[in-house]
Amino acid sequence: MRYLITISYDGSKYSGYQKQPNGNTIQDRLEEALTSINGGKKVSVSASGRTDSGVHALNQKVHFDLNIKITCDNLKKALNSLLPGDIYVRDSITVDDDFHARFDVKAKEYIYKINMGEYNPIEKDYVYQYCKKLDVVEMERALKYIEGTHDFKSFTSGDDVRDDYVRTIIQTNLIRDLKNVNMITISFLGTGFMRYMVRNLVGTLIQIGEGKCKSTDIIDILNARDRRKAGMCADACGLYLKDVFYR
Repeated sequence: MRYLITISYDGSKYSGYQKQPNGNTIQDRLEEALTSINGGKKVSVSASGRTDSGVHALNQKVHFDLNIKITCDNLKKALNSLLPGDIYVRDSITVDDDFHARFDVKAKEYIYKINMGEYNPIEKDYVYQYCKKLDVVEMERALKYIEGTHDFKSFTSGDDVRDDYVRTIIQTNLIRDLKNVNMITISFLGTGFMRYMVRNLVGTLIQIGEGKCKSTDIIDILNARDRRKAGMCADACGLYLKDVFYR
C-alpha cells in the first residue's frame, strides 16, 4: 500500500531533508520510524523535494510503501509517537501505486520571513534577523518582474549545472504583519524551484530594499544568466516550504 503523508518540521537542528552519509536529516528520522512500524523491513521514502540545512517546512509531502496493513489514522499516531518532537505528521492518506510525491507536483509555495526591527534571539532560527529598515515598496515592484516564465540561472547555485533553468513563478506577495510592522513575509508560488533559488531571489530583493539597485535591475539580472550578477544567498533560517500542490 502506498501512503502520502504531510509533515511539518523545524529544520534548525538538521542537515537538511535529504539523507547524507554523515548527517542528521529529516529523511533519516522518517525512514527509521517507518521501518520500525513496518516490522523491521526497510522503508524508503520519496519527498516532494529537499530542503537545505536550517530550512523549515509547514507542509512537506512524502510518499512510501508499507508491507503491513494499517489505517491512515493509526499510521499518523504511530509515526508521531516515534518521531522527535521537531518533526510532526499532520496528515496521512493512501494514494495510487503510481503516485510520486516529487514527479506529480504541479506547484510549490515557499515563504521567507524577515525581521527589520530589533534583534530577537528567540526567533533567530526561524526569522532572518536583518534588523534594519528596507524599502518594501521597491521590493514589491521587483517581485512583479520575477513573476512569469524566465530563465533563473542567475538565481541558482553556482555549482548547479543543468540543461534547463527555466521556471514559472505563478504569483508573489510581500505581506506586512499588522501586529508587528517590522516583520515581512515574502511568498513565491511556482511550478518548480532550483537549489538556493528562493534564497538568492530574497538576497537580491534585500539589496533592492537597501537602495543598492533598482527594482527594474531584476530584468537585467535575469537576462545575464550569471549568478555573480545577483545578490547574496539569504540565510536558511527564514525559509519555509509552505505548501505543495498536485492539482
